[in-house]
Amino acid sequence: MATTTPRSALHLTATLLTATVALYIALVAFGNITDFGTNQQFVRHVLAMDTTFKDDDVMWRAITSKGLQDTAYVVIIVWETVAALVLLYGTWLWFRRDDTRARRFSTYGLLMVLLLFGAGFIAIGGEWFAM
Repeated sequence: MATTTPRSALHLTATLLTATVALYIALVAFGNITDFGTNQQFVRHVLAMDTTFKDDDVMWRAITSKGLQDTAYVVIIVWETVAALVLLYGTWLWFRRDDTRARRFSTYGLLMVLLLFGAGFIAIGGEWFAM
């Protein structure tokens, strides 16, 4: 029975983490591209704040321009797609055992996902637009 060294366990973990997040964000981007209208409506509602408690103290934040709403949605999809590509490349580098470059690209891709969900959806969508 082969033993796993801490270094190989760390390499395997990094590879699988990168691959898992790459798969997830690639499927999210694919879904948004192939079923554009579903989440487009969601983004429009969030930005317009038309499903919140119409409180004057926060409604000034609403973005009601469909052009700006759709631009925001396209930017989200582009960001998701680029993050997926960066993470897929990072995964490929992990499989090639190019650890230095794999670590760099995985870090960039994971940071992109964190910024999208943490800053974009949770902070801006959730707090600023009262999602």
